[in-house]
Amino acid sequence: MLDKAAAVLECYRPDGGAFRLTEIAARTGLAKTTAFRLCADLVRLGLLERAGETYRLGGKLFELGSLVPRRQDLREAALPFLQDLFEATHETVHLGVREGFEVVYVERIHGHDALALPSRIGGRLPLTCTGVGKALLAFSEGALVEEVLDRPLPRLSPHSITDPARLRTVIEQIQVAGLAYEEQEAALGVSCIASPVFDGPTAVAALSVAVPRARFRPAQLAPAVRTAALGLSRVMRGTGAARGRA
Repeated sequence: MLDKAAAVLECYRPDGGAFRLTEIAARTGLAKTTAFRLCADLVRLGLLERAGETYRLGGKLFELGSLVPRRQDLREAALPFLQDLFEATHETVHLGVREGFEVVYVERIHGHDALALPSRIGGRLPLTCTGVGKALLAFSEGALVEEVLDRPLPRLSPHSITDPARLRTVIEQIQVAGLAYEEQEAALGVSCIASPVFDGPTAVAALSVAVPRARFRPAQLAPAVRTAALGLSRVMRGTGAARGRA
């Protein structure tokens, strides 16, 4: 039953909100009666909320997610640098980590413009379609790059990179420059620049600035993004050393 309950929760994605019982049953492959019982139990536990004839994720999940030690420590360490980056640019800033072939957004500070962004805190997007994701991919461990290149590359917009050879070239450029660029690859009208955060030889996170395409000025944004990422990397390495001594 735990597997079935997890399947119900995992049918929610950034592009979805509240679902009717029939939709949950269809997305999970569960019988409607089973889905009804599970949803009732999840509502009772606060993991789902019922709104009329639909179900949405419950506040208890947010509370539990905020207690994950690794994410919490990273977010607390990163907030001063994200705030500095926001003050320097007045644009939307992100902090993300990698899970599998996706980037998960740990924090976001909105810019002064209401950009139509697909990112949200706790949301997931493909590594290859975002600046944060490409920064994480370029400085990942093992054979992740080859695994990604061997898979069909997702398309979120007409500008998403779906050619493996082109993506390989982009990754090599990121590895040299230490900066990842994304130009309307996740959402039309939006571009961003990202930089990896290190706690060792591989990236443990990445942060970015997203701006409207019309005022994307990489030469002006890059120093601020790089400075924030380097500062957070120093903190993360210092925290890791302190943990090792303890």
